[in-house]
Amino acid sequence: MSALYLFASLLLLLGNAFFVGAEFAVISVRRSQIEPLAEAGNKRAHTVLHALSNVSAMLAAAQLGITVCSLLLGALAEPTIAGLLEGPFHAVGMPESLVHPVGYALALALVVFLHMVIGEMVPKNISIAGPEKAALWLGPPLDRLARWLGPVIRLLNAFANGVLRLARVEPKDEVESVFTDEQLLHLLADSRAAGLLDERRQERLEDALELGRRPVTDVLLPAEQLVTVGPSVTALEIEELAVRTGFSRFPVVDEAGTLRGYLHVKDILDVDDPSAPLPARLWRPVTVLRGTMPLDDALGAMRRAAAHLAAVVDQDGRKLGLVALEDVLEELVGEMHDPDHRQVART
Repeated sequence: MSALYLFASLLLLLGNAFFVGAEFAVISVRRSQIEPLAEAGNKRAHTVLHALSNVSAMLAAAQLGITVCSLLLGALAEPTIAGLLEGPFHAVGMPESLVHPVGYALALALVVFLHMVIGEMVPKNISIAGPEKAALWLGPPLDRLARWLGPVIRLLNAFANGVLRLARVEPKDEVESVFTDEQLLHLLADSRAAGLLDERRQERLEDALELGRRPVTDVLLPAEQLVTVGPSVTALEIEELAVRTGFSRFPVVDEAGTLRGYLHVKDILDVDDPSAPLPARLWRPVTVLRGTMPLDDALGAMRRAAAHLAAVVDQDGRKLGLVALEDVLEELVGEMHDPDHRQVART
């Protein structure tokens, strides 16, 4: 009978380890680690994503399992081990009055040690060290258990959420998996200190984060400083402007002051009559951006529109100037040595 009890105690110890490992796996793994696997057709990954969307239920199931295993382990293992120690104690002549208390104390110490090391510390560290693998193996069984025990889990969650709301804490079903800009900057600094990033890469990543904070007006070419051309401009006039200013792109503005597009010097090289007005089909499109738009959004808008220049307007639609794609990119990657980089002539 003692052997059966010891075997049952071992199963309870391993069960406790499973629930601890599953709990930490669900908390530690990020959705971004699991989503690519789910998209590739991994069924376990799909189940883990469901678990990550119902974290409070998963934690309730894990805590229920840990509590039951711990209580049963204490009730079963300690008296069994204490009983096994009584024979050796009698053999060495230990006084009868000490046999039971000493045996119980040693049994308790052994069970607590095994529970802490095998049942808690080892599975916890395994899940933290490899959360993706741990979640794929431990998450699905925990998810199934939470579904089987649905009514019990919902009852536990209801009580727990009620206590949280009394403490003015809003319960969440998902672990926060996004970071603020400040948190990302701290992560970059920590990665640099750990030698995972060199200084140049750290600066580029920090510049990329800054794009979301800075408005388009930070790289604006003011309207009053631009050298523009009219709709009837000729190839010869563009050539003269390019030679005189060293710029390669020139905004086309009509008599009403409306920006119609821009001309690039390389588009006029093959015209038949350099002294004739250039046709409108040579005008390249210019997209329109709000001056308050963050630089990262502006970069995306210009790339989608395949526009190297964009008109910048205020809230009332008044033209503030132009922004060049290369100027936005320079804020991200540093100065660009491109012969076409100098976009628009300034007065």
